[in-house]
Amino acid sequence: MTDYIIVGAGLAGICFAETALQNGKTILVFDGKQEPSSKVAAGVYNGVTLKRFTLVPNAYHQINLLRRFYRDIEGKIDEKIIFDIQAYRVLSSIEEQNNFVVASDRPLFQDFLSSEIIFRNFKFVSSPFGFGQLKQTGYVNTSLLISSYKKYIKEKEALIKDDFHHSELILHESFIEYKGRKARHIVFCEGFMMNNNPFFQGLPLDGAKGELLLIKAKELDVDVLLKVGVFVLPIGNNLYKVGATYNWTDKTDIPTEEAKNELISQLRRFVKCDFEIVEHLAGVRPTVKDRKPLVGRHPLYKNIYLLNGLGTRGVMLAPYLSEKLFNFIEFNIPLDKEISIDRIYEKQKR
Repeated sequence: MTDYIIVGAGLAGICFAETALQNGKTILVFDGKQEPSSKVAAGVYNGVTLKRFTLVPNAYHQINLLRRFYRDIEGKIDEKIIFDIQAYRVLSSIEEQNNFVVASDRPLFQDFLSSEIIFRNFKFVSSPFGFGQLKQTGYVNTSLLISSYKKYIKEKEALIKDDFHHSELILHESFIEYKGRKARHIVFCEGFMMNNNPFFQGLPLDGAKGELLLIKAKELDVDVLLKVGVFVLPIGNNLYKVGATYNWTDKTDIPTEEAKNELISQLRRFVKCDFEIVEHLAGVRPTVKDRKPLVGRHPLYKNIYLLNGLGTRGVMLAPYLSEKLFNFIEFNIPLDKEISIDRIYEKQKR
């Protein structure tokens, strides 16, 4: 009997699969036809939400964990997937300078924001008010991670390329069964497709469509991640990822001219050289109305679990939430209230 059936091979599914394997458990991962949104994500991580200057909850632990976690995966898949990179916030006024310095002086922020305004002369970047520097930043090549890790577990005969049909799941007292395969537990990591899952209807999962561009700019000499309205992430060979948009009504993964024009317009506000668009990507992020993940056990069926709602911080949250869920399942360590789906079910009972 398998320990875990995992439905979904995006970031959440892969990170839970790796967590289970690291703890000596056996897995089967179902990978359907739907591409996960994490495959088109930029994979950037940092400890501060710049829009409101708030510290990401558990930022220290999440960043330390993700660095260890993804580097362990690098050794298994023989690919470089995690990169440290400096990140600069482009400042557009004296007021923004002051706000950044004030935030950086707060004790909790000193490990994540530099108090010194940086002035660097990037040849084709307009930045008269300088940059605010973020610390402990980087990115994960999510597309390479997903494709390489699926190859890795396929070689272990732990990957099943097939859509999962919920109606064929059979529930027993101490295990579940699907098409003749038995497992102690099943973990659904379906992203936005969770809305088609009959076991988790009524949860407040929404979808925020995001689009990004891959551009080539031979004259752009930027070697840091730039953030101003959009982000510009250098990935080598004069290539840069530019993103991202938010659309709360369109739930398709089809790129749109409207989003492309929006990204180009934002980019040209501060990048003053020519560039060509190499690729235009789109995906629907699994977001939750209260901006918190959806993790936990089904209220009625003790062998069915959910790992979802990672939103825009998937590369940070996926290892962290996988660890939390695994410890909950195997050692009965309670989930924090802010991530547990029990918070939703308790509200629905009122």
